[in-house]
Amino acid sequence: MTSTDDDRRFPVALAAALAQPFEYDDGDGVDFEPFDAFVSAGETTDWFRSWTGNKEVSGDVFRVFGMDGTGGYAAFWLVRPGRELADQPVVFLGSEGETGVVARDLSDFLWILADGVGPLEAIDAYDTGIDSRPNAELTAVAERFAPERRQPAATLIGLAREEFGGFEEEISRLCR
Repeated sequence: MTSTDDDRRFPVALAAALAQPFEYDDGDGVDFEPFDAFVSAGETTDWFRSWTGNKEVSGDVFRVFGMDGTGGYAAFWLVRPGRELADQPVVFLGSEGETGVVARDLSDFLWILADGVGPLEAIDAYDTGIDSRPNAELTAVAERFAPERRQPAATLIGLAREEFGGFEEEISRLCR
């Protein structure tokens, strides 16, 4: 793996996006609470062991950066060896066992957020579809850091699910 193993600083583009407010609007918005920094390696491992019920796993393949209102985590999944953190997929692991790939990488994640879709809403969209609610501030962030990647959230989520369709099964195999 690259230097992402030890580096717990947010990429500049992620920090810019997470500095924007996320409005839940009584259930009609984005249910996302970003953290100020990545969760520590030890805390991530403790959480992942508890979440899976498997004391033999570690959380080393995740960089947790936010959560939804129920305590589900949004994270980078370090599955692309030798690639930078911003090139890793974004995933969601819910408090009730929901799992899903949100975005293929940080650039796609910026545009998903810009379309008014958070990590939980992205995996919920697998079954319910996407309600686009463009956010001007997050669109400005996405245009600044990933102008060439602009696409609707539904398209980007579909591409992520296509590329990383085995994520749910892989996580399920780790659960006890």
